[in-house]
Amino acid sequence: MKQTIRAALVVCTRRLGDVLLATPVVRSLKAAWPDVMIDMLVFDGTQSIVSSNPDVRRVLTIPERPRPGEHLALLFKVARRYDLALSVLAGDRPTFYAWVAGRTRIGTLLPDRKSRWKRALLNDWVPFDNLQTHTVAMNLRLLGPLGIRAVATPVVGWRQEDEADARRAFSGIDGPQRYAVLHVSPKFPYKTWTVDGWVSLGKWLIGQGVGVVVAGGIAPAEQSTVEQVMRGLPPTAVNLAGNVTLSALGAIVSRAALYVGTDTAVSHMAAALGVPTVVLFGPSNPVKWGPWPKDFPATSASPWSTHGSQRQGNVFLVQGQGDCVPCLGEGCGRHEQSLSDCLQHMTPATVIAAVEDMMKADRPAVGTHA
Repeated sequence: MKQTIRAALVVCTRRLGDVLLATPVVRSLKAAWPDVMIDMLVFDGTQSIVSSNPDVRRVLTIPERPRPGEHLALLFKVARRYDLALSVLAGDRPTFYAWVAGRTRIGTLLPDRKSRWKRALLNDWVPFDNLQTHTVAMNLRLLGPLGIRAVATPVVGWRQEDEADARRAFSGIDGPQRYAVLHVSPKFPYKTWTVDGWVSLGKWLIGQGVGVVVAGGIAPAEQSTVEQVMRGLPPTAVNLAGNVTLSALGAIVSRAALYVGTDTAVSHMAAALGVPTVVLFGPSNPVKWGPWPKDFPATSASPWSTHGSQRQGNVFLVQGQGDCVPCLGEGCGRHEQSLSDCLQHMTPATVIAAVEDMMKADRPAVGTHA
């Protein structure tokens, strides 16, 4: 690219996990151009996952359903303020945001007739693949027109004050006992495992001399799941749900001997940090959404196959059983609040076997902090 890039914007207006999986693009830009100032534009409520990212100068937010005045204020703030704008999403709004913000615009688009008008807004684009290419690999294809080397591992950041918050919430972070972090309550019910399963796993870990730290979301339903799990565990288990920020949780996870979770943003964090990670997958497509193992090659379309439990690097992906798995739907009821039989029928013995396998592995180095 001939022009000098002093300021760049990466647009990722979607969920927490999507924002985290866009950070390899940011890290790649920073590695290629150390002096570039990089901002991210994300939905309000998702900024916490990059608020402590050392590569990001500023995080801009927009509500998922903005009022007209909020939309106009954002457009005025970003209009042609960036030498380069990248949209990692193929939707109308992120493409439009990139067009408004950047003097040069590159995005992902569906290669169909309906997307032709969006091609006119971009200087270059790459075809979007939603099935056979991992989200990290898909995002990194935006670097092709720039001639930049891809750095694939997502970046999890925290500051000194986040470490202090982590120690206040969990003094065992610096203790001699090994501990495991169990993230037991994803945002959407269709991604959940059973309370009995989590309790059985927690009791088994404690019986092995491993401390148990329980994490989860702050929504009432998620807190209810955490409380049910905690009632089934010995009093030595620690409840972090609602007591730490994502950045502080990143610091705690980075020192864990093990992490177990479902298809959530925190599972992606654990994988990126190099922690031995066991992730439970049901209806979601692992090719697209399986956690990217630390230092996995950027040249791969995905670390994962569509079917079966499998291991790559520091991640063991345990897939539920059934001819319909993965169905790519949102639970057996086909909506976010429905449950998935493939996860509900997953046995504690299956998960414990994967945990045993991962705990035998050498402990990789922890991830990045600021």
